[in-house]
Amino acid sequence: MKAMVIKNFGEAEVFERAEIPKPELKPGHVLIRVKASTVNPIDYKIRSGLLKSLVPETGVLGFDVAGTIEGIGDGVNKFIEGDEVFGCSGAVKEQSGALAEYQLVDANLLAKRPTNLSLEECVALPLVSITAWDALIRGANIKEGESVLVHGGAGGVGHLAIQLAKMKGAKVFSTVSSEKKAEIVKGYGATPINYRNFSVSQYVEEHTDQRGFDVVFDTVGGDNLMRSFEAAKLEGRVTSVNTRITCDLSILHQKALSLHVVFMIIPILYNQDKGKVLHGEILKEIVNGVEKEAITPLIHEEIFPFERIAEAHSLLESGKATGKIVLRGFGIE
Repeated sequence: MKAMVIKNFGEAEVFERAEIPKPELKPGHVLIRVKASTVNPIDYKIRSGLLKSLVPETGVLGFDVAGTIEGIGDGVNKFIEGDEVFGCSGAVKEQSGALAEYQLVDANLLAKRPTNLSLEECVALPLVSITAWDALIRGANIKEGESVLVHGGAGGVGHLAIQLAKMKGAKVFSTVSSEKKAEIVKGYGATPINYRNFSVSQYVEEHTDQRGFDVVFDTVGGDNLMRSFEAAKLEGRVTSVNTRITCDLSILHQKALSLHVVFMIIPILYNQDKGKVLHGEILKEIVNGVEKEAITPLIHEEIFPFERIAEAHSLLESGKATGKIVLRGFGIE
């Protein structure tokens, strides 16, 4: 079968089109004819060599998948051949990614696509929506009426976080860097805060009367983690997808903050059946939200065929994409 593979680490141009063996069915799995995938930051971090230890054995990246089931393994009873499904299937170590004609995927990681989205639309959801759900629903356990600050609300994870928080009845705010991004987060129901114009103390005073936010979700990471701690109220909850920094955590003690860290590929990376089942259940909740029109994915205006994966990676790394970059599978019109 056709696939886009990496045989070396480096810039986006390291991708090659290759012929690799079609995966064989095994128990608990389904064989998907891949119709679409996406580009996530973890993809280019693996490709560049920053996360060398995670590279899939086949060299095939692509964490998100959407397509049609063409084979059912023993023990799978919630899908039938012909079902259109989507999920975050992973692309690490023994798990080959979605940038191929076919992918073998653990059935627990999948859900049937929403009836009101195409495969190319719903593929923009899995990794980012599961991440946002883990952070806000499972981790922070947000409640109706609470104030939630999302750092990076116009991004892939951030715009889903805003929508999930709104579904729970929270008052949502989001930091942004431009008027364009401010309009995006307003469209999803959040109050925008341009962090270039206001310090943390200024926007905490303006929007919370100096009390601080009940929940702060940091999708940015780095030095922004400390700003998240500063923005949270006493005994508030902070969640983050990127805590790979060295910092003084004394503020957590001073404010009695709780910190929840999200690394959503753990069930795939460590082959945790319980976690895989949870991912599938979260996707069903996301489907419900989509079908009720409470969740809408933000998708970049241009869809890239798999053969142009290098361009898609370069675009994501440039920071110039607005919305999720979606990829169209081999031979798909």
